Formats: sequence, C-alpha cells, structure tokens
Amino acid sequence: MVEVVERFLDYLSVEKGLSMNTIEAYRRDIYKFIEHLRKRGRDITRFKRDDLISYINELRDRGIQTSSIARNISSLRGLCRFLLLDGIIDEDPIENVSTPRGWKRVPRVIGVEEVLELLDRIHGERFSLRDRALLEIIYSSGLRVSEVIGIEMTDINFDAGFITVRGKGAKERVVPVSERTLQTVKRYIEELRPKILGKRSSPVLFLARGGKPMTRQRVWQLIKRYSKGLSITISPHTLRHCFASHLLDGGADLRALQKMLGHADISTTQIYTKVTPERLKKIHREYHPRG
Repeated sequence: MVEVVERFLDYLSVEKGLSMNTIEAYRRDIYKFIEHLRKRGRDITRFKRDDLISYINELRDRGIQTSSIARNISSLRGLCRFLLLDGIIDEDPIENVSTPRGWKRVPRVIGVEEVLELLDRIHGERFSLRDRALLEIIYSSGLRVSEVIGIEMTDINFDAGFITVRGKGAKERVVPVSERTLQTVKRYIEELRPKILGKRSSPVLFLARGGKPMTRQRVWQLIKRYSKGLSITISPHTLRHCFASHLLDGGADLRALQKMLGHADISTTQIYTKVTPERLKKIHREYHPRG
C-alpha cells in the first residue's frame, strides 16, 4: 500500500514536474485518508465511494475548511487516476463524487485603504525595509508566498518593470511590478540586504538572519504581526486575493489577470468576478442610465 502511494508521488515529481511543496501536500492528504481507511478495515486500493463520503463528513465535523477538503479530494482524485492507469483498480470510486455547495467561496479581501494602512505600519525596526518590500511585491504582483521567497536577484528587471516568477509545477511567468514597489525593493537591496549578508553571498532576494532565505512560516508570522486590528484576519494569500480583486475593481481584463496569477484554468480566476460590492457599484454607475 505504501509502495503504491510512493510510486504515485514519484510520478508527480518525475512525470508531472510538481514542486516538493505540492508533493508533500499530496502525501499528507493521502496518508490521512489511509489512516481513516484503516479504522474502517479498508485498503487504499480497494476503497469505495462510501469511504470517501465518510471521510469528508469526518473532516467537516472537525471544522476543516471547505477549501482544505477540496484539496484532499483533489489529491485522492489524482491518486485514483494513477491507480487506473497502472491497472491496480478497475473503476474510479471518486468519479461521481459531487462538489459540495459553497466549494468555491469568494475570497475575503480588505480594501485598498486597509492595504495601504498595513504597509504604512511597517517601519522603525531592523528588518522593516525588507518586510515592506516583500509585502509590497506580494500585493503589487499577486504572488504566492512560495513564489516571493524564491525570487532571485537576477529575476528582477528594474528597467522593464517585471519579475520572473517560478510558480506551481516549476512553470515560469513574467509579471509586472509597480514603480513604487520597485523603489522600495531598490532601497532594501542597497541599504539593508548587504548588512544581512555580511561577508556571505546569496542569489536569493529576501533574506533572513544569517543570510538564509526567508521561509513561508516567517512570512506568515510577519503578516500576523503587522495586520493586527484590521477588519479581517489576513494571510499572505489575502494580499494575493486583494491584488486580483482590486485589479478587477479597476476594470482589468480577466485573461490578463489569469496570466499574472499563474492560473492554468481561467475558471480559477473567475472566482474573483463574483466579488466586491465596490465593483458592482462601479459597474452600476458606469452602465446604468440613471447611475
């Protein structure tokens, strides 16, 4: 059983080119389900639709978010496809499992003024310039945490105003970055980054103590510290949601937004079209004859 799962994870790495973070997420999801199956006396290669429904209900009872349940099912769906291709199973037990209501929730965002308030709070500490540059890039370019901590010095084109980003599945994309953000990044590179490095060297843009690359956990900690008192609890991904929602509020094209966010499927991007009252009011003012 374990051998089959590890072969699937190797397949994701070698054939699909998925990142280690994504593969680890698959591993966690699958082994949690295997533990659930053990309690029911079932095997990962012989489970039924009822076993999956039971697992979904258990996750819901534990208060797991819908998005996390969706990811779990997606991981198991991928495994079942692999088992079918390998001839280990004859039919897919997940094939007819419907998506729960509310599957694609509208992401919660904060307004432009609150984002600016968040950024303005970052000052007066040793690493403030780094922290502000990092959060400005997430908001300015809609990056994921894993993408922003992976930026290297050679990825930024200051003259053209673009950053080369390595996203999910090691796919590269080029995203624009605002002039204001570039100025903040330049200041960080000139004033603080050399002090963090000392006599060391590193290709990575954002550095922690000792010249080591930033971690995802550290970025989460920074956001939590700086965002106290805002209207909602935010995470680094909230700033990515804000980037998308605020661009659409300003009239951005959905296809262009898809490219900037690095979404393989535009249906993922379309979640943002269900968004804010501000956008609805803007459309109403512009197009209603008595707006």
